[in-house]
Amino acid sequence: MQLLLDELTQRTIQTKLGGGQKKIDDQHRKGKLTARERIDYLTDTDSRFVEIGLFTGEGLYPEHGGCPSGGVIVGIGYVLGRQCVIVANDATVKAGAWFPITAKKNLRAQEIAMENRLPIIYLVDSAGVYLPLQDEVFADKEHFGRTFRNNAHLSAMGVLQVAAVMGSCVAGGAYLPIMSDEALIVDGTGSIFLAGPYLVKASIGEDVDAETLGGAVTHTDISGVIDNRYPDDKSCLDAIKRILDKTGRSETAGFDRAEPVLPAKDPADIYQILPADRVKPYDMREVIERLIDASDFDEYKPGYGQSLLCGYARIDGWAVGIVANQRKVVKAKGRTGQPTEMQMGGVIYGDAADKAARFIMNCNQKRIPLVFLQDVSGFMVGSRAEQGGIIKDGAKMVSAMANSVVPKFTVVIGNSYGAGNYAMCGKAYDPRLMLAWPTAQMAVMSGASAAKTLVQIQVASLKAKGEVITPEAEQALLTKITDQYNAQLSPYYAAARLWVDAVIDPLHTRQTLSEGIAAANHAPITKPFSVGVIQT
Repeated sequence: MQLLLDELTQRTIQTKLGGGQKKIDDQHRKGKLTARERIDYLTDTDSRFVEIGLFTGEGLYPEHGGCPSGGVIVGIGYVLGRQCVIVANDATVKAGAWFPITAKKNLRAQEIAMENRLPIIYLVDSAGVYLPLQDEVFADKEHFGRTFRNNAHLSAMGVLQVAAVMGSCVAGGAYLPIMSDEALIVDGTGSIFLAGPYLVKASIGEDVDAETLGGAVTHTDISGVIDNRYPDDKSCLDAIKRILDKTGRSETAGFDRAEPVLPAKDPADIYQILPADRVKPYDMREVIERLIDASDFDEYKPGYGQSLLCGYARIDGWAVGIVANQRKVVKAKGRTGQPTEMQMGGVIYGDAADKAARFIMNCNQKRIPLVFLQDVSGFMVGSRAEQGGIIKDGAKMVSAMANSVVPKFTVVIGNSYGAGNYAMCGKAYDPRLMLAWPTAQMAVMSGASAAKTLVQIQVASLKAKGEVITPEAEQALLTKITDQYNAQLSPYYAAARLWVDAVIDPLHTRQTLSEGIAAANHAPITKPFSVGVIQT
């Protein structure tokens, strides 16, 4: 675990450098703050900035020099005590240009603002679409244009949007600040235009400099496009603070919160509870008791469906319902009360899925947010499980979870394989935050299982062609496939693609979930809870 945490620390330090120290120095020479410096200045001292997608883009676009953090910093922070979503283009990464993953990350930021009805602040400093990859970022439904559709929807929802043009703002990107409720600009460094000087010259033959075309004076005093201009980054950020300071408060969802209490059991024990060998069992209750207030877990149906733990607790004062995979071997009981079968840890059995469905419905009935703790290998397979209706029970759980109207939060602690990922509120089921520990793995199945299956398919294909493969060649093929597959299991592989919002130290779980629930509390529940047709 210590090695994994050290790796997380080193990756974090390296990624936060963005385009590198030279690019950072270039920003300073221009009289500009970097994206991270702008966020630090804007957010309240000693408040926590929950960064979304720090490792976005990691390992992607190597032929283009990479795209650290997707070229944009996103997170939930506090401005004068008010929770906001903040989006800041990182001009040290390809001048803040939009790669395909940049568009995905911006849309995720807007999704968080919509779901939680949080004000969203855009700190714009971008050269626009990265032209060599324009075909992957321009025209599809979830591409660049979706951003402006979301601008319009956020405004219609009454969610405040404030944009500050603090550098380049080019082409289609020019619509983002102007479709916001408030638009500010920094004099001398901020510029905004649909077409820059070179494109204007090429298109209509006009010679014009950038400042005359789209500088601060042009757009505040002549075109009226921008509301106000400021002499430097800090004065512009101060103006944003004043806007937030005078904005009215909205109603909340009313989720219950008591005075926070630290866990009675030391959270640092988690480092020892999780075994290095991910096949070995452990008791998930011991993990839960180190995440919740006073280590007080009010378990639901503890003797039934034991491969899933369900229960009520508080996290940093917030009332939550927890659904967690039990990783130790348990004994299922028959009608006589005697053990009938041994159930493997990390596997969802029919009785557990049935219990979880009912528990999830209860949490919706009582307006209690749900927290899913994943260490799941999948649903039980085999004739006994199939004849027992495992598909029916699993469908019941998925239906209750998918239709939940209370906010859901997911933490991938260990395995997140196959349909287990889905039933335990994977990314496809709209968790408000999807977090991963450094111990997490996500895939259709484990590396060993997948590699063996793929090798069997390839060997069978070769034999069908009349070719013979030696045991040595088969082993080499297994090793190659295993290595390729294991690389894709990494939580950083998932984070690079925004399958998870963040990879976090286990000791940060309580505070991160607390901030997520606080954000969700800004959005009253208006949709009635209905699960549709439930399989019985």
